[in-house]
Formats: sequence, C-alpha cells, structure tokens
Amino acid sequence: MLEFTPDQQMIREEAQRFLREQSSSEAIRLIVDTGASHDAGLWASISRELGWCAMAVPEEFGGLGLGATEVAILMELTGARLACVPFWSTVCLAAPLLQSAGSEPAKAKYLGAIAAGEMAVTVAYADLSVADPAATVAVKALRTDGGYRLDGKVAQVIDLEAADIVLVPAALEDGATALFALARDAGQSVAPLEVLDRTRPVAALELAMEVSAESRIDEGCVSAGQFREALAFANLGLAAEQLGAAQGAHEVTLAYIAERVQFGRTIASFQAIKHRCAKLVVEIAEARSLIFGAAQGLGISDAAESALEIAGARVLASDLQFRAAEEAIQLHGGVGFTWEYDPHLYFKRAQANAALLGAREAQLDRIAASVFGDGGVK
Repeated sequence: MLEFTPDQQMIREEAQRFLREQSSSEAIRLIVDTGASHDAGLWASISRELGWCAMAVPEEFGGLGLGATEVAILMELTGARLACVPFWSTVCLAAPLLQSAGSEPAKAKYLGAIAAGEMAVTVAYADLSVADPAATVAVKALRTDGGYRLDGKVAQVIDLEAADIVLVPAALEDGATALFALARDAGQSVAPLEVLDRTRPVAALELAMEVSAESRIDEGCVSAGQFREALAFANLGLAAEQLGAAQGAHEVTLAYIAERVQFGRTIASFQAIKHRCAKLVVEIAEARSLIFGAAQGLGISDAAESALEIAGARVLASDLQFRAAEEAIQLHGGVGFTWEYDPHLYFKRAQANAALLGAREAQLDRIAASVFGDGGVK
C-alpha cells in the first residue's frame, strides 16, 4: 500500500494548494497566448522561495538531501496543473547528470545554484525522442590552444529559451564524450520551434564557437553508465508528470460533468459516465503506486531492476495520460475540441510527453529484451 511520510504528505498538500492558486487555467493561457518561454513569476516562487529545486540536491551542495519520492510528488503536481516552468528539465534532466558526471567544482557551482533557485538548466541531448538519447552525440569538440571548438546542431532542446545554462554532451576526437556547460549568452544560436504543446517550449541549438577549458565540467569524460543513471531519474520524473497530467485532466472532466445538464439532470449522474470515471480513478491509483514504488526503490534497488520498473511506469503513465485526455475531450462533448476549454491542453501535453525519452513501444522493447536476455534496447 502506498503511504507517504508526514513530511512528504505536508509537501504534497502545500504544493497542491500553491499550484491551484498560481498555475490556474488563466495563468497557463496567458503564457501560451503571449508566447512566453515560461511563467517567470511562478518559476521564481518555486525555485527560490519554496526551494523545490533543492529537494534532491545533496546537502553538501546546498540542497535538502531528500530523494526521488519528494521530486516525484512535485512532478506529479506540476503535471496536474500543466505548470509552465522548466522544473523537469532542471531538476530531473540536468541536475542528475551533473550529479553523476560532473566534476566536484562543477557540482559545487551548478548544483549549488540550482538548489538556491539561481538558475534553470537543461540538457542538449542529440535526440530526446529515443530511449537512449545519449547513444549518439550531435556536437563535436575539438581541442584548441585556449579550450575547445564546439560545432554541431541539436534539433530539439526542451526549455532552452528558459534555461540560464545548457549542458552539451560533445564527442572528443578520440570518440569519448565530454560535457560542457554554456551560459545563455555564450554565443550559441537558439531558434524557437513551433510545437504542438505550447506549455513547454522547444528550441533548436546550433554551435559554431570556441569555449574556454573551464566550460568543460565532466570528470574524465562521461560514461554510458553515468548517462543511464541520470536518464533513469529523468524518466521517473516524466512518468510522475504524466500521472499528474492524467489526474489534472480527470479533475477538469469531473468539474465539467458536475455542471453540464441534460434531460433535467447533470450528466455526472448518468451510470455510463460514472463507470468511465471510476475506471479512470482505478487506473490512476494503479499508476501512482507503480511510479512511487519505483521512486522509493531508485538508488536502493539494483540499477537494472530500477530501470525496468521505471520503464514499466513510463508505459503505464503514457497510456494513462493519453486515455485521461481522450476521456476529457469525449466527456466534454462538442466543446471538448474548442480552444476555450482545457482538454486540448492536456491532450497536447500527452502527445508531446509520449514522444520523450522513448515511446511506449521502446520502453516495452527494453523490458522484453531484459526478460529474454539480450540486454535491452541500444
């Protein structure tokens, strides 16, 4: 049975209350309509005032030293409200990579700044749509007298416009992978992209520039194992967000059917609709148990076992998020497709999330490959 500690329950209740007030439908639409990269006010509150970005950062780097469960709680709740902030990219994508592959000075500098809410960070993986985005590298790094020459283009980088720092994996001349940290104004080209889900910006990154030796932040190149460790956390955070978005879509639906009247009664009273909503409640509870079970085991269980649990959580969460968004549209009836109602926002996030870090088929391939002993997807 899934149970949170009193501290975790307090984090959950306070975060839920805060996001209901600060990440309303009106606030989301303001960001989408104006084309802003993120909700700067909400991000300042989350990162600086509330200290959410410090949750999983070790205490030695200025964090709270908590674990994946606390981060998953916050990811679920930001997903439920479709919060327009670079929280996943900073806390689940970038911070774990810094922690697993960064040098000690880099950890002190960047993890400390993340924990203090002083910077948003993202990672320029070559292809975020595949299960192993670190398997290929889109940027080359050539040593120069003063540092390195970086050349290459990354087609899609999540939250690049909102990030103060972008972490760039780059291939050295000997084939090893180094990791560079580039400030927003370092000279790279950033081209915003038109995307389906306008609550999470994506941009292309093009590099043709020289950087100092200090820009390289890895400790003797980044290994495949270090990338896997970081990506496991990213996948877990994404699964929690998908769970939250499913819950959010369901709440929007419940609110609508409680008000919509047909034949002299609210449609929430119709038996067929009750059954559909009850089925979704059961599926959400099932996914929540799996995701938080995986969160509690991360770093404690065997790494390969944790990876499989997280892959299973991603499959279940992807299916659930799409189903909840689909039900929201159908149970809203004709207005479910219109801009004025929120189901389309949840549907677009479901479509976008399903393509991140490997579609459900890739996750199923990973599980099947492990079961049948061929090592998983490459």
